[in-house]
Amino acid sequence: MDLDLRKLRYFVAVAEELHFGRAAERLHIAQPVLSRQIRSLEDDLGVEVFARDRRGTLLTPAGEQLLEDAVPLLASAEALLRRVRTAARGTPTLTIGFMPGITVTPATAVFAARRPGVDVRLLRTSWDNQVEVLQDGRADIGVVRLPVDQRGLQVRPLFREPRVVMLPAGHRLADRASVTVCDLASEHLLQDPDAVPEWRDVALELRERRRPVVPAIHQVEEKLELVASGAGICVLPLSTASFYTRPDVISLPVEGIGPNEVALAWVASRRSPLIHDFAEAAAETLGRPRTEEQPPQR
Repeated sequence: MDLDLRKLRYFVAVAEELHFGRAAERLHIAQPVLSRQIRSLEDDLGVEVFARDRRGTLLTPAGEQLLEDAVPLLASAEALLRRVRTAARGTPTLTIGFMPGITVTPATAVFAARRPGVDVRLLRTSWDNQVEVLQDGRADIGVVRLPVDQRGLQVRPLFREPRVVMLPAGHRLADRASVTVCDLASEHLLQDPDAVPEWRDVALELRERRRPVVPAIHQVEEKLELVASGAGICVLPLSTASFYTRPDVISLPVEGIGPNEVALAWVASRRSPLIHDFAEAAAETLGRPRTEEQPPQR
């Protein structure tokens, strides 16, 4: 039996929404059409992937397994299409993903000198999509900030750098040369607490169960706008803080918070010599410690 990728895409939409109506809107199709396609998929597989009752739609154990496998499968299919279409243009191309604050120019310069006929492209990524762009083929290799889900990836460490806390310029701690993680215990963190476990372990808002819901924040600029307004604090890698300077936000070193790790990552099944050559160039030029840098204060 050949799996129908279109049915899989429909399934993933319903599995992520757990609501046929919302999934149909997301897919821009009629709900009855979506329901028929899901039933057809279940017939193809010989199992039920959703449990439907008056309380709503839930994944069955088979559905949970299908969702786990379908997402990377669909990403691989997208990656295949992208790479085939790129190859058809006749010019070798390497697309490099990179996170905010990381300068990849030294690596791309060395790579370009060694591979002068290659079209090098850059793609700015975020915490949310730095792995996704590798899986779906938008990038061939990425300079990522750990931790990431490393399943299916080859990961090569590059360097570590300190993390700093971002505070509004008028903050009570703004005149300090540095702070400890305990100094931040009473602050509101504009991030997932698991991203800063050292703060999570001492945070009063978590201990007292009064932490408000934090909406999804996808860009550094959004975080800094909220910090400047006094809505809370955030912890960033030093290079990111150095890149996004503004007069109404300061950064301070934090004692007791571990460094951020930067690494190369690419899909492990790929054997492209271009990926190998860029990885070597990046290891030579980017793979060095950044702990000697000092954060911008104001």
